[in-house]
Order: sequence, then C-alpha cells, then structure tokens
Amino acid sequence: MRRLAAIERALERLFERPSAKLFRLRLQPIQVLRRVERAIEGERRTIGGRTVVPDQLEVHLNPADLAAFEGVAAAVAAELADGALAFARAHGYAVTERPRVTLRADPAIPAGDVRVGAAFGAGVPGGNSPDDGATRVYEAPRMEAPTAVLEVIATDGSTRRAPIDGRRLSIGRAPDNGLVLTDSRVSRHHARINVRHRALVFTDLDSMNGSRVNGVRVSEVALGEGDRIEIGETVIVVEAVAEDQLDSAPAAPEQAAG
Repeated sequence: MRRLAAIERALERLFERPSAKLFRLRLQPIQVLRRVERAIEGERRTIGGRTVVPDQLEVHLNPADLAAFEGVAAAVAAELADGALAFARAHGYAVTERPRVTLRADPAIPAGDVRVGAAFGAGVPGGNSPDDGATRVYEAPRMEAPTAVLEVIATDGSTRRAPIDGRRLSIGRAPDNGLVLTDSRVSRHHARINVRHRALVFTDLDSMNGSRVNGVRVSEVALGEGDRIEIGETVIVVEAVAEDQLDSAPAAPEQAAG
C-alpha cells in the first residue's frame, strides 16, 4: 500500500503546475488512477488457479482534458502503469506483462469524464489489445533528458554501454526489461531510470536484494555523472557523453509505459 500512496503523490505533483489548472477543476488525477484500478478489477480472470488481470490499458479522455497533460503526458502514462502494477500486487493478482498505458483523445467522452479499456496481452489465451476504434492516439512528446550513457560491468567483468535517451529504462533479469542483466542476485524487475525535471532518477522497485548508489543503499535518488550503481553483483556507472556519441551508440529498445 505504501507503493500505491507514493504513486498517488507522484500523480498529484505532476499537476502542480499552471498548465494543469483547467484539468484539475474537471478531473483529479487520482480519479484517473481509480478508474484504471476499477477496469483491472472488472476484467480479472482465473487461469490455472491464479487470478490474472489485464496489462493493456487505454485511458480515453476528452481532447480538452488531454490537452491539459501538455508536457507531462509521458510521465502520467508511466505513473498510471506503475499504479496498475502496484494495485495488482497489493491484491495478489498476477499480470503476464508489465502494464502498458495508452492515453487517447476521444471526442465521445464528456469533459471531466474518463473511460478505461482493459485487455490482456498475447500471454493470456484469447488476449488482445484494446480496440483502437475511431479515436486518435495522443503522441506523447519526447521528454528532455541529459545526454548520458550507462557503462554496465557484468559479473564476469565484461562491459557494455547503454544510452539514456529520455525514455524510461527498466532494469532486471526478465527479458521484457530495457536493460537485461544476467545476475542471479538481480530481481526480475529490479529498478528503473527515468527523467524528472530534466534529471535522471534511479528507483529501486522493491527488489529482493536492494540497490546501492555510491555505496549507499537507496530506494530513489537523482543520478549524476560518475555515479556508481550496484545491483546484485552488477555495477552500472553513469557517464556523460557528447550528443554525437549518443547518436552513434546502439539504440535502446523502445520502452512501453510500464
């Protein structure tokens, strides 16, 4: 429940800005999260003795309401996806993939209202994605981020480099992470790095063995050049590089919100 409370506070902070005043008058961000939770609850299934809930979520908003997300749409979608995952875990529900949230402008939705479509991904028999319908997908703007590259030092001493390009980077053993680590002491979904207010922020996702930055155990911390992240037996060093170096580095896989 502490994780859900933290997500709620994060959503509230996203709207503490002049561009969101109109939206706050019509629809509170926590109302959106509650609708997401209700959609998950309403579409749950029992499969193999487990209660499985949807992981593909579409939030339909009136175009005027969605316009109030200007500049924070990507962050809102990411926090809603985190909220969906935290809700599932808090209630003992299983998900086959980390939730993905899409924001859509839908003229059929009255101002101040919200509709959430929920569906299962390909990992569930009969799963599919929510129907696109006639709505327009809101293209979230690319978030400004410091130009940076991570140097990943594996347990066998080998190294590789992973660029940070403004999209959220998930880290862990599971193959659906943006940065996959082969380390038995690393959780399947161990941590993430995202961008807040043009700063890189490292967040430990309540992992089993925790995370350390510069030798200090952390749950969340802003990162800077030269910081040393320890996850299991793997070391990740934050490097700052020139723009042309980032462009020439291998492209990171696209990250869905969640």
